[in-house]
Amino acid sequence: MLNNPRSVLGWGIPVCLLLTAGVWLGGRWLDVELLPDQGASWYYWKLPEPTFWTRATAWLGYLAHQLFSWGLIHYAQRRVRHYADGLHPVNVVALAGNFAFIALHEVQSQLFYDGLAQDVSIFSSQGSVIVLLIVVLIMENRRRGMFFGRPAPISAEVGRFFRKYHGYLFSWAAVYTFWYHPMESTSGHLIGFAYMFLLLLQGSLFYTRTHTSRWWTLALELLVVVHGTLVAVMNSGPDGMWPMFLFGFLGVFVITQMHGLGLSARTRWVLAALYLGSAFAVYSSRSLADLGEIVRIPLIEYLVVAVVALLTWLGLLGHRLIRRPAEVAAPERTD
Repeated sequence: MLNNPRSVLGWGIPVCLLLTAGVWLGGRWLDVELLPDQGASWYYWKLPEPTFWTRATAWLGYLAHQLFSWGLIHYAQRRVRHYADGLHPVNVVALAGNFAFIALHEVQSQLFYDGLAQDVSIFSSQGSVIVLLIVVLIMENRRRGMFFGRPAPISAEVGRFFRKYHGYLFSWAAVYTFWYHPMESTSGHLIGFAYMFLLLLQGSLFYTRTHTSRWWTLALELLVVVHGTLVAVMNSGPDGMWPMFLFGFLGVFVITQMHGLGLSARTRWVLAALYLGSAFAVYSSRSLADLGEIVRIPLIEYLVVAVVALLTWLGLLGHRLIRRPAEVAAPERTD
């Protein structure tokens, strides 16, 4: 079973769903009276009067989880370095370790409640996942393109850099966001934790064929459509801004993501027509004057792609310029 890529997801995804059900069944043990909501920059689910131990248990749990994940990635890059159909022993360790840290966070939440949200901005949690999605767009630029199958002019060196080191960044994004929230059982938290569990599953499957499956990785990218839309409905109701999230993230799918699946041109045209027709139908029942809001998320994502790619290229250029004089100045070996 462990040598079959399909079976890995065949039991991995149900386990993630069972873990989400466990969060729901666990509920909240502590009788916590939370402060009133204070706006978009306010995170509601945190203690009004945190203590040393409520903070320390969250941060120590996060740091232990983060170092564990980074350590395994470093080990795999040095010792494994080849892809297999099934699991390497290090993947089994990663899966068991992530399961243990999920259980630890559940216990920590029930006894002390607070996550990292007590000390850091809500935008850091949201931004970490956005950065993850942006880097995926950059990594996949040469394979599927950025705009309707055509690649953006991003340096191949930048793509190679992220393909080599993305595991560390993605691990941080998933683990940090996981420990940011207490293990609450609201609908929004459950959807978010299900997404995080799937990302942790993906992060445990490095150097396996499953890890690079284009349909599996696309599914993880598209889960942001489900998460963003449902959370918008829960927060603002059916008359809120959920269409902006739904059609905004689906716009990225039509512009970029669907072009890496080997679909025929006819199929892609049909998907694009369905997307535009659905958007027009939804906004016809609301206000066609607001139809333009569906381009906000794609514009922001592609702008951030450009900024991240440029800054990374400048960083790599600076690194080369710093190393070059040192290499020239290094004495030649005479043995």
